[in-house]
Amino acid sequence: MDMDTISRLLDEINEDRSVPKNIRNSIIEAKGHLNSNADMAIRVNSAVSILDEISNDPNIPIYTRTQIWNIVSMLEILDKR
Repeated sequence: MDMDTISRLLDEINEDRSVPKNIRNSIIEAKGHLNSNADMAIRVNSAVSILDEISNDPNIPIYTRTQIWNIVSMLEILDKR
C-alpha cells in the first residue's frame, strides 16, 4: 500500500456519480493535501481530517463510507511508518 493506491481509490470515489458533489469536492481537497509538499504527517493528518468529516455526512452512500474508512485506515498505517 502506497500513496498511488490511495490516490487511485480517491479517484474511484470522485468518479462515482452516485456520490454527492460536495463529498466529491472534499475528496479532491483531501487528495490535494496528500499531493502537497508538506511533511508526510501533516499531509496525512489533513487528509484524514477531511475524510473523517465527510464520512459522517448523512447523504453519503454506505458503500462510499466504507471505502473512506478503508482509505483512512491505510493513511493511518502509512503515517506510522
